[in-house]
Amino acid sequence: MTTLKSKLQEDLNAAIKERDELRSSTLRLTLAAITKEEVAGKEKRELSDDEVQKVITREAKKRREAADAFAQGGRAEQAEREKAEGVVLAAYLPKQLSDDELNQIVAQAVEEAKAAGAEGPRAMGAVMKIVNPKVAGQAEGGRVAAAVKKLLAG
Repeated sequence: MTTLKSKLQEDLNAAIKERDELRSSTLRLTLAAITKEEVAGKEKRELSDDEVQKVITREAKKRREAADAFAQGGRAEQAEREKAEGVVLAAYLPKQLSDDELNQIVAQAVEEAKAAGAEGPRAMGAVMKIVNPKVAGQAEGGRVAAAVKKLLAG
């Protein structure tokens, strides 16, 4: 078992013992998603820590989107629950980049792309190829794309 997955399992056991319903249900769902990913495809395999982190990121994104949907639908109680689950999952993810840090990285990538001959809105793909490896797991794709668009337009 990978170290991140085993940490999730240990935290789940602790949450069950503490009768922490929110943490235990969130961790159960996340471990189920990890197991589903492990058995997807032709052969069962063990996920690496990076792959487990991607599953946790995907689960956290689902929680944010669900919270927004519940809030728009006037179901504040469910929206709060989804936000709380997102907070639980955030503890297992790397710290997100601040807007300033993200803008610095994007600005550097725009300069690199311009040096390579890509300019204007058409340079988006080139810039994203440079930025994505640098911010992997530390910034959501939508945030990165918005920052790139803003800098290329301006």
